[in-house]
Amino acid sequence: MKLNLFIYLFISFLLSSIILFLSIFLSFKSPDKEKVSIYECGFNPFHSTGQPFSIRFFLIAILFLVFDLEIIYLFPWSVNSNLIDYYSQFVIYLFIIVLVIGLIYEWLRGGLEWE
Repeated sequence: MKLNLFIYLFISFLLSSIILFLSIFLSFKSPDKEKVSIYECGFNPFHSTGQPFSIRFFLIAILFLVFDLEIIYLFPWSVNSNLIDYYSQFVIYLFIIVLVIGLIYEWLRGGLEWE
């Protein structure tokens, strides 16, 4: 059984690598300045593309992903709520408490405040 899984993963990795390298080597490359430049609604770009932006965007994205994954884990438990024993309820509440404590910590540290 493990050998079949290994063969499947190996073939999947090999096939995806072949497709990736073929697309890189066989693609038509046209180093035209207009094609690789920034397009801002027909105007010349106002800033260069290498402008740094606030790390808070990444923080908000990570918080969104964490709480989105929380919903993915809590949905099956909510659908089968009549089949859940006390230990599972304890684990669910502990999971929610850890996430809420993390959110409160981030809020108190000022991670959600925009300046």
